[in-house]
Amino acid sequence: MSGTRRRTADVLVPERPAGRFSDAWRRCVGAGRFDLALRSDYRDSLALVQQEIGFQYIRQHGLLSDGAGIYQPYTRGGSPGLAYTFTYVDQIVDAYLALGVRPFIELGFTPAALGSGPQTVFWWQGNVTPPASPAEWAALVRTTITHLIDRYGLDEVRTWPIEVWNEPDLDVFWPAGDQDDYHRLYELTACTVKEIDASLQVGGPALSPGADAEWLKRFSAFIEDRAVPIDFVSRHAYTSGPSQPVPFGTYQTLMPAATLLDQFAAPRQELAGTALAGLPVHITEFSSSYRPDNPIHDTAFHAAYLAPVVVAAGDLVDSFSYWTFSDVFEEAGVPASMFHGGFGLLTHRQIKKPTFHLYSFISRLGRDVLARGDSFVVTRDPAGHIAILAWAPVDHTGRSFVDGHRVRLSVPVGPGSSAFIARSSVGEEAGNARAAWAAMGRPASPRPRQVDALREAAEPVRTYRSVPVAGGRVELDLVLGRHEVTLVEVSPVVDETPPWSDDARLFGRAG
Repeated sequence: MSGTRRRTADVLVPERPAGRFSDAWRRCVGAGRFDLALRSDYRDSLALVQQEIGFQYIRQHGLLSDGAGIYQPYTRGGSPGLAYTFTYVDQIVDAYLALGVRPFIELGFTPAALGSGPQTVFWWQGNVTPPASPAEWAALVRTTITHLIDRYGLDEVRTWPIEVWNEPDLDVFWPAGDQDDYHRLYELTACTVKEIDASLQVGGPALSPGADAEWLKRFSAFIEDRAVPIDFVSRHAYTSGPSQPVPFGTYQTLMPAATLLDQFAAPRQELAGTALAGLPVHITEFSSSYRPDNPIHDTAFHAAYLAPVVVAAGDLVDSFSYWTFSDVFEEAGVPASMFHGGFGLLTHRQIKKPTFHLYSFISRLGRDVLARGDSFVVTRDPAGHIAILAWAPVDHTGRSFVDGHRVRLSVPVGPGSSAFIARSSVGEEAGNARAAWAAMGRPASPRPRQVDALREAAEPVRTYRSVPVAGGRVELDLVLGRHEVTLVEVSPVVDETPPWSDDARLFGRAG
């Protein structure tokens, strides 16, 4: 692996905004399967995420699967019966709303007793076959949505998007990836939802990144021909190649991060001129790898890799949901910390990692964009505070890296003689719990002192200084280390020092 140095051209940041910074990045986050939210460590992790970032929606698999326990067939006196139970659902949704996040509902998968076959997906065995009884499926959907309305109110549930299934173009999620079968399921489900209330939001088809370009066009033609209701279109985006499995984990090659932006743009391009053109587009899953056991997620590289995507993607779609916020995931089995970190499991509490910090930094950006470059964005909030996000360019192959990347900016701050600079950084040497864990010898069960050290290592490095203002501007020369992401906040200084304050006399002698 080799390192190189790069320097950006000096940038004179204009005083007037060049555009608005979209909050599409904050709209939704992914979270594994629905019933994981019954775990206290999972909810503690989400509370931390909400405290520092504040996502608006959360999306998960398995609302209708057996783990959530809604569909409960029984036999009494030799006769079959059916009960619907919402004990777990109510606990989870109550907890979400208390944390300020709403469900982005995914309707799936099929309860095992209702499935038309035995095919399942993931370690937790979600049944992915079409329902054996369309009428019972419709009743399940109707009862579930009606219950949510009864408990949380129609006005509230109208704000919750309802997505039909997950990646039906893949045979792992839908037998043979049969599109006609999915069309029938979508029509039945969407019409059932709209029969409850016409203002409820329903959409799909939550396609995988590998879906052919004609899939959405055929879906659009079906919607138009049958006059099936739809309020939004959804798709997923990943850049990882085939899995290279090892015990307790997997490695994968990656495509350039810009490939994600190409995938984000694809739905509107493919639907241009169709009946679905102009609908909101939600990327309901995105990341580098879809594999929970790929260690790339916990690296400093990952934050710098995704930074330009998160900054730019709001220009392309209405929302894009990072998959997932927590190491409590379990699609590939119970995570083995000896391989991929799984820091939330190691410590029974979410340890922050570089990608978490990337989102936390972005949450501090202003809405007015003053300037944007290949490796930075400069924003301003209504109070006039400047926030800059900058990142070191990365090599998606991992064969080289950029060290000492420079971003030189002349930033307008208004009148005054000085400005306060607060800088927070994560990278290979800062805010990197995985690097500290590796230095410890990758302990599978860290001892209390090791846990404390990991928590300290996970914090960004923060520095503070004062810089002079000349002509209403400050000059910033930011040097970024390997895979570094940095947030720089600039505030004009109002000097309130009393006239008798004299630091030269701290030790009692006259200056």
